[in-house]
Amino acid sequence: MRLLLFLLSAVFLFSCTSQSKLRRADYKKDVLIETNYGNMRVRLSDETPLHRDNFLKLVKSKYYDGVLFHRVIHHFMIQAGDPDSRKAAPGRPLGEGGPGYTVPAEFRPDLFHKKGVIAAAREGDEVNPAKASSGSQFYIVQGKVWTPGGLDTLEVKRLNGRKIPQAHRDVYQTLGGSPHLDQNYTVFGAVTEGINIIDKIAAVPTSKGADKDRPLKDVVIKKARLVKRK
Repeated sequence: MRLLLFLLSAVFLFSCTSQSKLRRADYKKDVLIETNYGNMRVRLSDETPLHRDNFLKLVKSKYYDGVLFHRVIHHFMIQAGDPDSRKAAPGRPLGEGGPGYTVPAEFRPDLFHKKGVIAAAREGDEVNPAKASSGSQFYIVQGKVWTPGGLDTLEVKRLNGRKIPQAHRDVYQTLGGSPHLDQNYTVFGAVTEGINIIDKIAAVPTSKGADKDRPLKDVVIKKARLVKRK
């Protein structure tokens, strides 16, 4: 497994050589995501350096400017990062686009799917057993507030008996989130300002057709840029 992760990392790093180079100062900045529903400020995690660096490079290259939040599920999450969504025709199914590489998984015990975290989308386990992340697609968690009994049931029915740490349970019972995703998708940051924008976007009407879960009215990332931390 270590050899596999090493090879995946090597492929990932090679794929990024053509992207914008990072400067030391970039690691001390946040990402401001400007949408037509309002702005969100994101703080990336130093515990997930591969995902952090990849996201910073994409933001610097203006990769996300003009792309849509193409998949929105109320009480779950809002997803973006498909370059094919830029100026996509109404009704077009989206979600398959990307930069042509993946990022090795970086699961961390203390990074979990509480409301407001940003995490990497990925292909399913059947074609992606290493759980490698999409090179560009990400989601921001809305989730829901859980009851103790609801979390108990989740542990049995969806987590195959895996226990949710008490500290995480406390957060899921107050702030909320999507705990069934923990340790299966890489969390690499969190919204520090504009968490209400997640709720606004998550509440928009979405399609029931071939473009299922795509907002009927486009939710656009007008610009994503690095900004000085407050």
